[in-house]
Amino acid sequence: MRFTCDNLVFSTHALKAMIARRLSFDGVAEVVKSGDIIASYPMDKPYPSYLLLKFVNGNPLHVVVATNEEENTCIIITAYEPDPEIWEPDFKRKK
Repeated sequence: MRFTCDNLVFSTHALKAMIARRLSFDGVAEVVKSGDIIASYPMDKPYPSYLLLKFVNGNPLHVVVATNEEENTCIIITAYEPDPEIWEPDFKRKK
C-alpha cells in the first residue's frame, strides 16, 4: 500500500517534533510517499493511522501518518529517527 495524498497536513505536534529533531519536511514527505508500512492502527480515531519507515539520506526515519480517505489527505502525527537501543537493527520491530 502506498499513500497518494492530494494534501499533506502536519499536526502541531509533528511540526514541533520535526523542529526539535531537525527533520526536514522533504524527508518526512518522502517517507509518506514511498516508505514501508511497519504497523497499522485501523481503530485510531478520527482516522486510521500507520507507522512508516524509510531510510532518508542513509538514516532510518519513522513517520506516523493518519489517512482521511474522503478528502485524500494524510495527516502527519509525528516523525522521529528510531533509537537503535529500542528497535531491532532493521528498525521495523521493537526489541
